[in-house]
Amino acid sequence: MVEEIKLTRGVRTLTGDPKKAIISLSIPMMLAMSIQVIYNLVDAIWVSGLGADALSAVGFFFPFMFLIMGLSNGIGIGASSAISRRIGAKDKDGADAVSIHALLLTLLVAMVITIPAFLLAPSIFDALGADDVLDLTVAYARVLFAGTIIIFFMNVTNNILRGEGDTKRAMYAIVVGSVLNIILDPIFIYVLDQGVAGAAQATLLSIAISALLIAYWLFFKRDTYVSIHFRAFSYSQHTLWEILRVGIPASFQQMSMSLSMLVLNGIVVVIAGSDGVAVYSTGWRVVSLAIVPLLGIATSVTAVTGAAYGMKAYDKLDAAHLYAVVTGLKIELVLAALTFIFAPQIASVFTQSEAAAHLAPDIATFLRIICIFYPTTSFGMQSSAMFQGTGNGIKALVATVFRSIITTLPVAYILGIVVGWRLLGVWSGIVIGNVIGSIAIYAWSRHYIHSLASITG
Repeated sequence: MVEEIKLTRGVRTLTGDPKKAIISLSIPMMLAMSIQVIYNLVDAIWVSGLGADALSAVGFFFPFMFLIMGLSNGIGIGASSAISRRIGAKDKDGADAVSIHALLLTLLVAMVITIPAFLLAPSIFDALGADDVLDLTVAYARVLFAGTIIIFFMNVTNNILRGEGDTKRAMYAIVVGSVLNIILDPIFIYVLDQGVAGAAQATLLSIAISALLIAYWLFFKRDTYVSIHFRAFSYSQHTLWEILRVGIPASFQQMSMSLSMLVLNGIVVVIAGSDGVAVYSTGWRVVSLAIVPLLGIATSVTAVTGAAYGMKAYDKLDAAHLYAVVTGLKIELVLAALTFIFAPQIASVFTQSEAAAHLAPDIATFLRIICIFYPTTSFGMQSSAMFQGTGNGIKALVATVFRSIITTLPVAYILGIVVGWRLLGVWSGIVIGNVIGSIAIYAWSRHYIHSLASITG
């Protein structure tokens, strides 16, 4: 009887029809992530009002924010995957244990990052070539480095909700933080005259409020599927490994992409200085918005395929994967066309100030090249999410490293510097690497799913 009461609407959706589950769980996350990325775009617009140096400062920190988000999301994805598999196997106690272990791991990792990153910020960014904008970069970075624990908590707990199919409340938390951020940005940057550091302060405060909202649901209202009681905590190496076998590769996936971005930043600095970094980081915000539908679908793929894997319902797993890939492909074909057509208009939005106006043509060129890889990204992203859902994080990691480092970086360097195509070559290298990597991981994923079906057949 207790088990029936705990079967929330999200859990029933998660274990039902896979195609309906993909759509039902994806839409809230698409909306949430769209608003989140819109905030990022608005943030860039407000920061651009401070000039090209401010944009460059944010650009130099961008890979580190990507790293922080990657590590926290890695733990969260590991927890989400393990929770969904436990749900599929009807192991409620196991799902609860996963949640507690994930939160304690979050605290530990965040503490390890915060102190050295905060203290060494000047040396880190000086070594990365931020000479001209070092003070601005450090001022921005230290605020967010100090709030690492808040960022980690928000991302991990949000993933816990997604793992049990509660994407609506996961959406509410993200939307609240993003809308607050949009409101607070101009206040902190201009009204309180905090400049580029004010953008970071607004971001951290907004994330903290979102984190408090999720904490209320988990620790006070307690109407989620998972129940978190730290007094009942009992360390389990097996439970920790359930999180880490997906979480570590997922974190390294993000880290590999962060490393790729750092190296690409370095190549861009050599070719075009801080202006090139401003073009890259600003243009990538638009890319982030364009792939939001894929990210929203991917969160549902991880949970749905995880539950199907836990139930050993491999036909559901197969249906969910293919449906997600095709749906994402159709959406991205439309978005790629729109990006290509309206690239100059999009670029103008981020270059309103006189100090940033000269960047507009380069940003438009970036967008028209980069949008080529939008459609094929669906093949790679949904396949990676499927591997994570089934507990095969290493496969997703290998494919990501192949795409973001082994393929992308050498091609970008050769075309940009050796061949002499400069920024055009770097952007082309990013496209080539992503297209090849996405196709490769899709082929691998289909082979894996067919092998599961043959075992049960």
